[in-house]
Amino acid sequence: MIQKLCILLVMFSFSGNQIIAQKEYHYEYYPNGVLKAEGWKLGEYKVDFWHFYYPNGKVSKEGHFRNNKKNGYWYFYSENSKLLKEGHFVYDKAEKWWIIYDIAAEITRKYQYKSNKKEGYCLLYKNNKLFKAERYINDKKTGEWTDIFSFKRDNPNASL
Repeated sequence: MIQKLCILLVMFSFSGNQIIAQKEYHYEYYPNGVLKAEGWKLGEYKVDFWHFYYPNGKVSKEGHFRNNKKNGYWYFYSENSKLLKEGHFVYDKAEKWWIIYDIAAEITRKYQYKSNKKEGYCLLYKNNKLFKAERYINDKKTGEWTDIFSFKRDNPNASL
């Protein structure tokens, strides 16, 4: 009797592990049948690379997941496929450098983030030329410079 119970427990533990560890490609749809998202799931958790779509079928965002949280490099697009922003997530929080594209003003902003808040410098570019630097602490702007001399004077230890 004990031997049968042990065999049953071993079989149950192996079959349970297979169900939990099964990685499958998953599709989500809008009510009208248009593809909304696609990517990998491990059980109920989003993992690895995912694509999300607007109702018009264009990509809205894409990036990596780990345990159902954004983790890794992500891209975000407008409904007409223009790149709006890109950057790093660590467990659903913006981290490191992010690039924000202001298409109308033709300005590119490169922000430093920590725990989902602007923390560090923001470099502003127009026509691929740096024209301003800003400093942020806890998501609040604490400084602004438009020339390299004043920036270096006020930030002697800055490493960008």
